[in-house]
Parts: sequence; structure tokens; C-alpha cells
Amino acid sequence: MGGCSYTTKQGDMWDYIAWLVYGDEAYVSVLYQANPKYLDVYLFDDGCGIYCPEVTAEAEEDENIPEWRDSENLEEDFFDDSGDEEEDGEEYE
Repeated sequence: MGGCSYTTKQGDMWDYIAWLVYGDEAYVSVLYQANPKYLDVYLFDDGCGIYCPEVTAEAEEDENIPEWRDSENLEEDFFDDSGDEEEDGEEYE
């Protein structure tokens, strides 16, 4: 069982800890699940021990990601110019 521990500083918040440890605030839910006794804490006091489990590639992929945040679909939609085609041979000026 991998992972690490993080000792909070006065004023730390969940998203900041996730960003420090994992490089992305999106991992807040991983920290919540690993530290249920702190779920009611918004701003941490100095000296709280937070367990930060190791995150695998499988855990990083979120199947519930909204379509608008899916980078593969974003690139396809961005370069899709099908909506700009002229109808009935009309030209745009």
C-alpha cells in the first residue's frame, strides 16, 4: 500500500493539498475517501496528518467526465466546420 502523508499548515484547504500532492485539484475526492475523519473541515489547523494514497493510472481516468471536458471530443468539435457550410449555394459576405 503506497502513498504518503501530508502535515497541514494553518489555513490549508482540500484542493490546495490535492494540488500540492498530486498536481491537480481534481484529486480532492481521493483525499476525502482516505481521510473521512476530516470531512467536516474546510480550513485546516496546523499539524493535521492527511493520508495521501498512491493514485494509479486507472484511478486517474474518470468515466463520468462530462463530454465538454473530454479533450478528445473538444479537438474534434473545434475543428469541425460543418456548421459553417453554405446552404443552397449562397455565399457569405
